[in-house]
Amino acid sequence: MIHSSLVSAVMLLLCHLACAQDAPRPTQTVKLFVPFLESEPIIDGVLDDWMDHAFNDGTWDINRLRHTFWYDEGRRNRLTDHGESGHPDDDLSARYYVAWDKTYLYFGAIVKDNVNDVQAPDGAAKAWYFRDSICFFVEAPRDEAPEFFGQGDNAFCFTADVKRPPHAAWWRHGAAGETYLEEPIPADAVDYVLILDGADFVLEARVAMAPTLGVSDPRWQPPQIGDLYGLEIVHCDPDGGPYGGHFMIYGTGDDDATWARMVLVGPQAPIERRSE
Repeated sequence: MIHSSLVSAVMLLLCHLACAQDAPRPTQTVKLFVPFLESEPIIDGVLDDWMDHAFNDGTWDINRLRHTFWYDEGRRNRLTDHGESGHPDDDLSARYYVAWDKTYLYFGAIVKDNVNDVQAPDGAAKAWYFRDSICFFVEAPRDEAPEFFGQGDNAFCFTADVKRPPHAAWWRHGAAGETYLEEPIPADAVDYVLILDGADFVLEARVAMAPTLGVSDPRWQPPQIGDLYGLEIVHCDPDGGPYGGHFMIYGTGDDDATWARMVLVGPQAPIERRSE
């Protein structure tokens, strides 16, 4: 007999996916300039050696999200209340970092959270959306055709689980003629560290492009300055609920035509504080 809470969770997810695909998408997108790293970072959970050289546009929380054009309260960007005390600002906030070099995409996050929840209702490996997780959606190369995890679409998902089970670094992607392929990121293509402090955490990861982006789309070529990718960030925060809350940043879901235009640019110098 199927547990009623699992049925409810599945129905909620199916409704969410149907609504996300049926809803009209914004006609505008944002443009993000993602810098090249001249020095290869050490993947150790400390971002200090590259964070100032990476793309980062400040702290995201629910109040910032509500003022974006892609915000859709209750369906795409929301928090859940399971009896926690405190202001909604205390529920979830994060800074995200993205960079690249000739071999890797680099992802980082510094997260403030009030509950660490990495237990999916049915334990499914692919169910990163039922767990505390950060997922970087990348289309490479970007095109204007609206697709839902078809050729060229990738999601690199990292669960906030210090036990690092195989599903904690997950790859959803498309390929020629195929959609929604689900598997762990190949072990030789990913290196990541998660540092957990209570429910707060730091994520540092790199993903090799050739064995991931190159597999998803045969048109992919080794990256160069000026290349255009797509980027969306999905940060899931169930807080003990079956599906829970999440942030969607720079897009409205699985439709890759809504994702930000991610421009690969040259090196970025840290911001200097001036004396006058």
